[in-house]
Amino acid sequence: MFSLRFFKEVFIPPYEFGEIKKHMEELGIKTMPIVSVTGIIIGLVLAMQSQPVLARFGAESFLPTMVSLSVIRELGPVLTALIFAGRVSSGIGAELGSMRVTEQIDAMEVSAINPYKYLVVSRILACTLILPILTLYVNLLALIGAYFAILLSDGMNWQLYIDSVFKSLEFADLIPGILKTFFFGFIVGSVGSYKGYNTTSGTVGVGRASTSAVVLSSLLILLVDMILVKVTVWLWT
Repeated sequence: MFSLRFFKEVFIPPYEFGEIKKHMEELGIKTMPIVSVTGIIIGLVLAMQSQPVLARFGAESFLPTMVSLSVIRELGPVLTALIFAGRVSSGIGAELGSMRVTEQIDAMEVSAINPYKYLVVSRILACTLILPILTLYVNLLALIGAYFAILLSDGMNWQLYIDSVFKSLEFADLIPGILKTFFFGFIVGSVGSYKGYNTTSGTVGVGRASTSAVVLSSLLILLVDMILVKVTVWLWT
């Protein structure tokens, strides 16, 4: 019910564009350092782990293809969403939880301000819009990281690597991975907002809200991903 209320409130003015922009900068830009490291490591580790396995079958030339498809279709979106949930969902839960226990939300209601519209809708929209951008960024860094691993092991030049990657990728490979991140962003924003907005038990409740927001959003991301993988395979095959 808390999440469904979002779809009603989001179309009703006033539209908090300033708050949405502020949260996109706060939640997205400040998340870039950690997702940058994550992206490079994803590519490096995946290439280093896959190279010996493919070498057993004489299929080392397929390494760029395997890495690019794995990152674009699954690893990039899911791991970025989990990192995003760990940082953002807990922050939203703690922030709104603190506002609830200090009665700031109650004060907004008394002042005839819709706290759900101002506090929750703006954060959910910001998370939903910024996560696909972060995912594209992580995908790019993962492919660069994979190239360095392949360069060290096989000495493949950059042009050959890029040609192999783009020959293996199709438009249908990119779209499902990016579409999933809109759902993941909505999950992160709505779970964090719900836990914080309904916090009880004072400062102890704030800590519980922050922790449970991360756990629940991460679990929902994995469950929804399992469903969306089946749906996208059915639609694009």
